[in-house]
Amino acid sequence: MGFAGDGKTYTATEIAIGLVELMRQRKLAEGDRPVMFLDTETGSDWVKPRFDAASIELFTAKTRAFVDLLAAVREAESAGSVLLIDSISHFWRNITEEYAKRKNRKRGLEFQDWAWLKAEWGKFTDLFVNSRCHIIMCGRAGYEYDFFENESGKKELTKTGVKMRAETETGYEPSILILMEKSQELIEGGGTRVWRTATIMKDRSTRIDGKTFHNPTFKDFLPHIEFLNLGGEHVGVDTTRDNAELFAEDGEPKWQKERRMKEIALDEIGEIIGKHYPGSSAEAKRTKGDLLEEIFGSRSWERIKTFDWPTISDCRNALWLKLEKKPYEWVRPPIAEEPPQDEGEDGTNAIPEAEAA
Repeated sequence: MGFAGDGKTYTATEIAIGLVELMRQRKLAEGDRPVMFLDTETGSDWVKPRFDAASIELFTAKTRAFVDLLAAVREAESAGSVLLIDSISHFWRNITEEYAKRKNRKRGLEFQDWAWLKAEWGKFTDLFVNSRCHIIMCGRAGYEYDFFENESGKKELTKTGVKMRAETETGYEPSILILMEKSQELIEGGGTRVWRTATIMKDRSTRIDGKTFHNPTFKDFLPHIEFLNLGGEHVGVDTTRDNAELFAEDGEPKWQKERRMKEIALDEIGEIIGKHYPGSSAEAKRTKGDLLEEIFGSRSWERIKTFDWPTISDCRNALWLKLEKKPYEWVRPPIAEEPPQDEGEDGTNAIPEAEAA
């Protein structure tokens, strides 16, 4: 990631070419596949001569449509060696702007809009994490801000860092995150010296984490790449697993439904005991206590209320078998039908409306 002119495309190209050449040295079949460039800024036109010089075939698609981003990841995985995305920021902006236009959000996106947008963007991040293809994506940099209280007690908005201009969590997905920056200094006697610096913001291999490189080349990133299992099996994240076991069939959280069902069951238990052993005499209370102890293992109603839903459900069934001589079952009572009205010869109500009233 970086700002304009910081060397994002150039460095991404350097890494892509070096990676393909390394795969060829190791005689990996992927090294003979083309590099695929998903281009939103026409940057591919300027770097194509570098791929030609390295005898690497370059396939280019110029688009900013989010649906093309998803298709490109799948195609690169099946037929490419490296996918280069430049810039990922355009795809995020494209889907958010089109959503706002189609929803007629003239004053900007609303809070409820972000749930859908983040879910759609998640389709890309799932593909990114699980893809067996090497993916290098460039993103425009943006500043992070926060409020701080100054000496006079007033709050000031201050820059606190730099992040990639895409969906908020995009920067968490890559295995290595590089911040590109342009530097310059005046030369004594006239002129300006310009160079680019790569700062490793995140490196999961930890081999170059936090290091900086001036005018970086592929060799600078090689320690991280050597850590990869090139040519080996890529084990991604199982995105087919869900949390269905946490929810009831109607979508309500399971714990919430179980709590309500437990309350209903406790009420039914109290009512069925009262039905068979009515009254509040000392003898009735003793008989009810004996029954609770037999079924629940405790005479204390307060303790019984702390039992979990499966225990309450099982004990209710045991109580029904003992008292009702059948398993517990809730049956909806039949709804009484209205008696048919007398009809005249023409099929209408034989009693005039006024008389009926």
